[in-house]
Amino acid sequence: MALNTSVSPEHEHQRDQDAKQKRRITLTSVLDQLAQFDGPPDQFLAAMLQVQCKIAPAEAGAILRLIGDERVDLLGAYPLIESQATAPVWLANAAEMAPRVVEGEETTVIPLRSTEEMYAEGANRHLVLVPITSANITAVATFVVATNNPAVLTRAKERLEMTISLLNLYEMRQALVKRNVDLDRLRESMEVLACINEHSRMKAAVMALCNEIASRWKGQRVSIGFLKGRYVKLTAMSHTEKFTRKMKLVQDIESTMEECLDQDTEIVYPPHQDVANVSRAAGKLSDAHGPSTILSLPLRRDGKVIGVITIERAVEDRFTIDEAETLRLMSDLLTARLSELHEHDKWIGAKAAGAVRKTASFAVGSEHTWIKLLILAIVGFLGFAIFVKGPDTVSANFTVFPRQRQVISSPYAGYLAEVRVEKGDDVTKGQVLVVLDTAELQGQLATAKADKATFEREADQARRDGKKGEELIALAKMDKAVAQINLLRYRISQSEIKATIDGKVIAGDWKRQLRSYVEPKTPLFEIAPLKDVYAELSVPENRIADVQPDAFGELSSRARAGTYIPFEVERINAVAEVNEQLNVFKVRAKIFSSASIREVDGVAWLEPLLETSADWIADGEEKLWHKTLQPGMEGVAKIEAGRAPYGYLWTRDLVNWVRMKLWF
Repeated sequence: MALNTSVSPEHEHQRDQDAKQKRRITLTSVLDQLAQFDGPPDQFLAAMLQVQCKIAPAEAGAILRLIGDERVDLLGAYPLIESQATAPVWLANAAEMAPRVVEGEETTVIPLRSTEEMYAEGANRHLVLVPITSANITAVATFVVATNNPAVLTRAKERLEMTISLLNLYEMRQALVKRNVDLDRLRESMEVLACINEHSRMKAAVMALCNEIASRWKGQRVSIGFLKGRYVKLTAMSHTEKFTRKMKLVQDIESTMEECLDQDTEIVYPPHQDVANVSRAAGKLSDAHGPSTILSLPLRRDGKVIGVITIERAVEDRFTIDEAETLRLMSDLLTARLSELHEHDKWIGAKAAGAVRKTASFAVGSEHTWIKLLILAIVGFLGFAIFVKGPDTVSANFTVFPRQRQVISSPYAGYLAEVRVEKGDDVTKGQVLVVLDTAELQGQLATAKADKATFEREADQARRDGKKGEELIALAKMDKAVAQINLLRYRISQSEIKATIDGKVIAGDWKRQLRSYVEPKTPLFEIAPLKDVYAELSVPENRIADVQPDAFGELSSRARAGTYIPFEVERINAVAEVNEQLNVFKVRAKIFSSASIREVDGVAWLEPLLETSADWIADGEEKLWHKTLQPGMEGVAKIEAGRAPYGYLWTRDLVNWVRMKLWF
């Protein structure tokens, strides 16, 4: 009887379904394992590439990271490519296309043809490039899919895009793990901080700290020391109440701490292979009092090391990276509190010395250069303003007036026949200024002379006739005529009006009024001697108290701004006047003459002789004086009021204003 080994179609279909279900279960389990992967990133990338190549399916795959605009780095490949091997053609093409794929942010499919394939035919292999959008890297995942079926290629592309999300899931898991680790570190550090915050004294706090670190991190001995001068002094040791610096153990621990202080970094002994720190003192401590593994942590405050924590434990129980990070965070959080307690427990002399040392180090150190320069400039400016005194002067406007004025008037009524001077002319004593018309006086004089002759004849006739009365009457009339003649002659002699003093005509302009009739005593000209002038200063009322009699000063007219003329205060009017809506006091100043004129830095100075300006030395100086000061000239005068600090001079007006407003 023959055995029938054929399988029915129903059984064959069932067997295919079972095989697919088995593959599906295997793929799901692989994805679950990859989603929960906790290994390093390079192992995860290798595992992810392997899973992606199986799911797609794909012949090979790689992840390319972009560095800058041109450099491309290979993060992982499946199958693994040897480091010395030549990169496949598909990988070189992927590296060339990677920047454009990342910029476009879309999956790109590129056909791969060999030299034997015809370009008119469809390619049997394709290169699928999927951009990776990650917060940590900019990369492209590239795969080689061997198919010429568009449907299969599309399905492979979709599967590869879906599996790329595994990388984001892995990064999220890693970030979550790191955050949990950081939270655990922070929790442990805060618990230790809470432990020392229970104590208000330094000794109790550091002892509790040493014991707490020893119990939490399995420390056989935990020591803490603080910087004192140039060396570290051991302050506390776990499970030890008393110790002396003469002990060999204490000296070795302090040497280890100073080794950490000098290098300003954590010291681990035995050292790691990739660490180049010097740990000779730590090794000596381990050999002499161990063997043990040692970790020294610096305590930093404001960027400076103020102390060191040294932890010793069993040599086989070496410090891990996580433990070192936790202890580093703990030391950073504890430093501020320990520093406060350390400063608080010092006696008052040590506190004062520390403050002086800190101030001195800040002043002479190399840090904060611009701030120090600014402070130095401010201190120098304040010192200059407070201690350096400068001249205190009172500024006031002035006007020049002559001390004497001679008014020339008309001696009698008449007409102006000739005017020889005008306003502004210099005149000398005896110089003819104006000539009056004498024609009428000459006529009157001739009439008076005729009357005299007539009366003289009448007197002679009466004398001959023996008429004594008529003779006397005629003689009287003749005397009257003689008096009239004398008067007329005097007036005719007064027709030439002359200057009585030397000076300058400061008033009177009659040339345009020639042949005008003037009454007796009509002022014609005003003459002032310019050799004797004075200045009238208008001192503001807020500075009049600073002006003293006999005070000296200098004035300069607007006409000769470069020439400074000395003067002396002669008189101060006691009553204020209103000038341009300001209260001012009039001060008369006596102006000095000068024996010589000198120039200092291009400025002309007149040397005072303490004489009035009526005494002149030379014609050259007189002329210069006439150009410098003339009646009516104005300018600025400065009265000396002593010397005062510059700070007072600069702030006087403001201080007085504040005093008036606040009434103090």
